[in-house]
Amino acid sequence: MRPHLIALVSGLFIVTTSSLALAHHSFAIEYDATKPIEGTGTIQKVEWTNPHMRIYIDVTEPNGSVTTWNLEMGSVNSIQRRGWKPSDLKAGLKVSFKGYAGREVRTRAAIDVITLPDGRVFKGASSAPDAPPSSVP
Repeated sequence: MRPHLIALVSGLFIVTTSSLALAHHSFAIEYDATKPIEGTGTIQKVEWTNPHMRIYIDVTEPNGSVTTWNLEMGSVNSIQRRGWKPSDLKAGLKVSFKGYAGREVRTRAAIDVITLPDGRVFKGASSAPDAPPSSVP
């Protein structure tokens, strides 16, 4: 009986810890540090959710069409420690952004910085160890 219990507990431990390890991704798997992007657009939606915040920004293309960018930031806690507040990012606000393009989806990016209309600049990049250093000190 005891060997079965040990095997069960060991199996549960392995399943639990391996799924947690897979839950977070490497910057280099999702994004390409050799493909910097930048743009200006209007915030459509902000998701203050974990494991990563997301900002959706509508960017008007030169031909007049609108492209919605899905911009990933760090965790809510890390963003708040950097001085962000939910009142800083509201739908309808026009912002500029710089970051790194997604490997698979052209309109997905990891944010390095966002500049608000009042000139405040916020760092928003991933805290992943393999992410490029931010352009904001």
